Order: sequence, then structure tokens, then C-alpha cells
Amino acid sequence: FSGFKALLTNTAVTKVFHACSEDLEVFQTFLGVLPTPVFDTQWAAACAGHGFSMGYARLVEALLNVEVPKGETRSDWLQRPLSAPQLRYAALDVAYLLVIYGMLLQELKDQDRVAWVQEDCAIQVAQASQPAAYSDAYKKVKSAWRLNSQELSVLKAVAEWREIEARERDIPRNRLIKDNALWSLARTRPERIGQLHRVEGMPPRTIKTDGEDLLTMVHQWAQGSEANWPERLPQPLPKHTIDMMKSIKKVAREIAETLSVPPEILLRKKDIEDLIRSHLAGSAQLPLRLRGWRYSVLGERLLAFVNQA
Repeated sequence: FSGFKALLTNTAVTKVFHACSEDLEVFQTFLGVLPTPVFDTQWAAACAGHGFSMGYARLVEALLNVEVPKGETRSDWLQRPLSAPQLRYAALDVAYLLVIYGMLLQELKDQDRVAWVQEDCAIQVAQASQPAAYSDAYKKVKSAWRLNSQELSVLKAVAEWREIEARERDIPRNRLIKDNALWSLARTRPERIGQLHRVEGMPPRTIKTDGEDLLTMVHQWAQGSEANWPERLPQPLPKHTIDMMKSIKKVAREIAETLSVPPEILLRKKDIEDLIRSHLAGSAQLPLRLRGWRYSVLGERLLAFVNQA
């Protein structure tokens, strides 16, 4: 694949995808390289005002009035050889991509938004190049903020174990252990197999195959040095910030309507929370995502609004 890898990394050649996040993961895993530069037609369509998160077939129909059959979407793509319908489906899945690319690129040029897509796609590739942060998996567990540092130490260990094991066994992480079971493990810190059976959401299969390892992990990290315990996670924003959050969303919606774009491409919930948290800490700071092309479009106005609140 040396020639293909050279093409993927040739910065003089734009690589066109539709909804490329999973594609990037495949390239990184299989070939050890990431395509660059990338043009994502799904994101470009949103920036051009065609709607948020449009599927490939829907976008082809909207722009070209052509219906792409999707009958093979859920067929067995691991079989070899692929069937004739699958081969046709795979071909059609990219057949119109460059045509769409050309149309969207011209629209973006007319709207002076090419830089929007280039910047966001470059960020997506950069993020895909970062090693998987399994050690941060515990932060995504619902209500993890309720746990103290000792309990978080256990949650961090078992959540990281789950990420690694689920990948090695090629199964969904929740089939191994669900989030609520991880949380309960950290909170109750069981010491015996019998206690594991009383943990809500703990699959009997996992207790049978991994119970002893889980108990060892729980004991090891619960009894570990306090210096290695993670800091407590921030609590949800206080209720008195609800009005500010609504006002920020309203500003974003108004700007999105003016630009005829989906508000989702301008602002995410996490951006709002980070902005409000910095304000509560005493100095409002824009999240990194609002400092690029979004600064002049939205960020500058939001920063002024929060500072005046």
C-alpha cells in the first residue's frame, strides 16, 4: 500500500469523503497514516446551508436529483467475495462524490466559506491523529462527578480496562459492563464475588470471566496512594446559569438564521458550558473551537455578551 499511502499524505491532492470520522479511524488503524488535506462533503453541505448531518444518499438526491439505492447497507460486508449488488452499492457510494464536491466548493466560494470547511476538516484530522485516551474514559460515565477522588480512582481504572478489553474482544463496551455498573463498582467497591452479583447492571457473563480481575483492580486502586487519585470532576452548571445558557443559544440561533446554516455548526453544548464555567471562574474565555473562523462570526459577540452579564 505504499503508493496509496503516499497519495493519502500528498498535501497537493485533496481527499474527498462524506462523513469521514470512521474512515479516518480505519486509515489510522489499517495503514498507520491519515489522509490530508480532507474535504468532508457532509460538513461542507452544512456550512453551505443544506442541513446538518445529511446522509450521502439524501445529499445526492438534494443536489443532483438522483436516487442512490441503499439496500445493501446492512448486508454482510465481511464476506468474500463481495456480491455483485454489494460491489455496485460500493461503487455508487462514491460515484457522485466528486460531482458533489465541485458543486459544494463553488457554493462555498460564493459564500466566502471555504476556509470554514478547510479549518474544521484539518482539526478533525488532527484529532484523529491523537492516540486514544483510554485513561480519560471515566470522564464520560454519567454522574461521575458525584464520586470522590478515591472512588474516581477505581472508576478510572475499570473504565480504562473496559475500553481496552472491549477492543481486544471486538465487542461493544456496554456488553462487557454498562456505565451504571462501572459507577456502582466505584461507589461500593465490592470485595467478594457475591457482592459483584449485587452490582446493578453487572452481566453474569462478565462476573464469571472477569470477576476476580475486577475485584483485584477495585482493591488495588481503592487502596492506592492518594497522590495518584484523580481530582474530582466539575459539577453540572448551577441552575442560575440556565438563563445565560438559553441566551447564548438564542444568539447562536439568530446568527445561524442570518447565515442560513444549521446552528450546530456554530456552537456545541460543550462550548457553551466551557464559556460559562470560565465566566464563573472570574474571566470569560472562548473555547478553542470559537477562536478560529467562528470568532468573527459568533465568538466575539458571545464573549462580549458574557462579559456584560
